[in-house]
Amino acid sequence: MTLILLAISLTIALCVIAYHFAIYALPFMVGLTVFQYVYGMEAGFLMSGFAAIGAALLSVAFVVAVVGFAKNPALRLIALAIFAVPTAIAGYALVHGVTKNFIDSTIVLNLLGSTGGMFIGIAAMLNLNALGTAVLSR
Repeated sequence: MTLILLAISLTIALCVIAYHFAIYALPFMVGLTVFQYVYGMEAGFLMSGFAAIGAALLSVAFVVAVVGFAKNPALRLIALAIFAVPTAIAGYALVHGVTKNFIDSTIVLNLLGSTGGMFIGIAAMLNLNALGTAVLSR
Protein backbone atom coordinates (compact mmCIF):
# COMPACT_ATOMS: atom_id res chain seq x y z
CA MET A 1 0.00 0.00 0.00
CA THR A 2 2.83 2.37 0.85
CA LEU A 3 4.55 1.75 -2.48
CA ILE A 4 1.34 2.46 -4.36
CA LEU A 5 0.88 5.77 -2.56
CA LEU A 6 4.53 6.62 -3.16
CA ALA A 7 4.19 5.84 -6.87
CA ILE A 8 1.06 7.98 -7.14
CA SER A 9 2.62 10.92 -5.30
CA LEU A 10 5.82 10.72 -7.35
CA THR A 11 3.79 10.59 -10.57
CA ILE A 12 1.88 13.70 -9.51
CA ALA A 13 5.13 15.46 -8.59
CA LEU A 14 6.63 14.48 -11.96
CA CYS A 15 3.62 15.87 -13.78
CA VAL A 16 3.76 19.18 -11.89
CA ILE A 17 7.49 19.59 -12.56
CA ALA A 18 7.12 18.58 -16.20
CA TYR A 19 4.18 20.98 -16.59
CA HIS A 20 6.32 23.88 -15.42
CA PHE A 21 9.12 22.80 -17.77
CA ALA A 22 6.75 22.31 -20.72
CA ILE A 23 5.47 25.88 -20.48
CA TYR A 24 8.91 27.11 -21.51
CA ALA A 25 9.48 24.69 -24.39
CA LEU A 26 10.15 27.37 -27.02
CA PRO A 27 12.98 29.09 -25.12
CA PHE A 28 14.52 25.70 -24.41
CA MET A 29 14.34 24.69 -28.07
CA VAL A 30 15.79 28.02 -29.20
CA GLY A 31 18.56 27.81 -26.62
CA LEU A 32 19.41 24.23 -27.55
CA THR A 33 19.55 25.08 -31.24
CA VAL A 34 21.77 28.11 -30.65
CA PHE A 35 24.01 26.07 -28.34
CA GLN A 36 24.47 23.39 -31.00
CA TYR A 37 25.13 25.96 -33.71
CA VAL A 38 27.65 28.00 -31.71
CA TYR A 39 29.36 24.88 -30.36
CA GLY A 40 29.59 23.57 -33.92
CA MET A 41 31.40 26.79 -34.85
CA GLU A 42 34.05 25.80 -32.25
CA ALA A 43 33.34 28.65 -29.85
CA GLY A 44 33.74 26.52 -26.74
CA PHE A 45 31.32 25.15 -24.18
CA LEU A 46 31.10 28.26 -21.98
CA MET A 47 30.51 30.71 -24.82
CA SER A 48 27.96 28.35 -26.35
CA GLY A 49 26.13 28.25 -23.03
CA PHE A 50 26.09 32.05 -22.79
CA ALA A 51 24.78 32.31 -26.35
CA ALA A 52 22.07 29.74 -25.61
CA ILE A 53 20.92 31.55 -22.47
CA GLY A 54 20.90 34.85 -24.34
CA ALA A 55 18.90 33.43 -27.23
CA ALA A 56 16.36 31.83 -24.88
CA LEU A 57 15.88 35.09 -23.02
CA LEU A 58 15.58 37.00 -26.29
CA SER A 59 12.88 34.64 -27.53
CA VAL A 60 10.80 35.29 -24.42
CA ALA A 61 11.55 39.04 -24.58
CA PHE A 62 10.46 39.17 -28.22
CA VAL A 63 7.08 37.58 -27.50
CA VAL A 64 6.58 39.74 -24.40
CA ALA A 65 7.42 42.85 -26.43
CA VAL A 66 4.96 41.93 -29.16
CA VAL A 67 2.24 41.18 -26.62
CA GLY A 68 2.96 44.39 -24.73
CA PHE A 69 3.28 46.82 -27.64
CA ALA A 70 1.02 45.41 -30.37
CA LYS A 71 -2.47 46.82 -30.54
CA ASN A 72 -3.69 44.36 -33.15
CA PRO A 73 -5.22 41.33 -31.39
CA ALA A 74 -4.41 39.05 -34.34
CA LEU A 75 -0.71 39.92 -34.10
CA ARG A 76 -0.75 39.27 -30.37
CA LEU A 77 -2.49 35.94 -30.90
CA ILE A 78 0.05 34.92 -33.56
CA ALA A 79 2.95 35.77 -31.24
CA LEU A 80 1.37 33.78 -28.42
CA ALA A 81 0.66 30.87 -30.78
CA ILE A 82 4.29 30.80 -31.90
CA PHE A 83 5.22 30.43 -28.24
CA ALA A 84 2.47 27.91 -27.49
CA VAL A 85 2.88 25.42 -30.37
CA PRO A 86 6.11 23.82 -29.02
CA THR A 87 4.51 23.90 -25.59
CA ALA A 88 1.46 22.00 -26.85
CA ILE A 89 3.72 19.42 -28.49
CA ALA A 90 5.65 19.02 -25.24
CA GLY A 91 2.37 18.74 -23.33
CA TYR A 92 1.13 16.02 -25.68
CA ALA A 93 4.38 14.10 -25.26
CA LEU A 94 4.20 14.53 -21.48
CA VAL A 95 0.66 13.20 -21.15
CA HIS A 96 1.26 10.42 -23.67
CA GLY A 97 4.43 9.34 -21.89
CA VAL A 98 2.81 9.25 -18.47
CA THR A 99 -0.37 7.45 -19.50
CA LYS A 100 0.84 5.03 -22.20
CA ASN A 101 1.33 2.21 -19.71
CA PHE A 102 -2.10 2.64 -18.13
CA ILE A 103 -4.36 2.95 -21.16
CA ASP A 104 -4.59 0.26 -23.84
CA SER A 105 -6.80 2.06 -26.35
CA THR A 106 -4.81 4.09 -28.87
CA ILE A 107 -7.75 6.37 -29.63
CA VAL A 108 -8.31 7.23 -25.99
CA LEU A 109 -4.57 7.70 -25.48
CA ASN A 110 -4.36 10.14 -28.41
CA LEU A 111 -7.46 12.02 -27.26
CA LEU A 112 -6.08 12.30 -23.74
CA GLY A 113 -2.67 13.40 -25.02
CA SER A 114 -4.26 15.99 -27.31
CA THR A 115 -6.36 17.31 -24.46
CA GLY A 116 -3.30 17.57 -22.24
CA GLY A 117 -1.31 19.28 -25.00
CA MET A 118 -4.11 21.75 -25.57
CA PHE A 119 -4.40 22.45 -21.82
CA ILE A 120 -0.66 23.04 -21.43
CA GLY A 121 -0.54 25.16 -24.61
CA ILE A 122 -3.38 27.38 -23.40
CA ALA A 123 -1.75 27.64 -19.98
CA ALA A 124 1.48 28.80 -21.63
CA MET A 125 -0.42 31.39 -23.66
CA LEU A 126 -2.18 32.69 -20.56
CA ASN A 127 1.05 32.84 -18.55
CA LEU A 128 2.89 34.69 -21.30
CA ASN A 129 -0.01 37.04 -21.93
CA ALA A 130 -0.16 37.91 -18.23
CA LEU A 131 3.60 38.41 -18.18
CA GLY A 132 3.50 40.62 -21.26
CA THR A 133 0.71 42.81 -19.96
CA ALA A 134 2.21 43.07 -16.49
CA VAL A 135 5.74 43.94 -17.65
CA LEU A 136 4.73 46.40 -20.33
CA SER A 137 1.50 47.76 -18.89
CA ARG A 138 0.52 51.18 -20.12
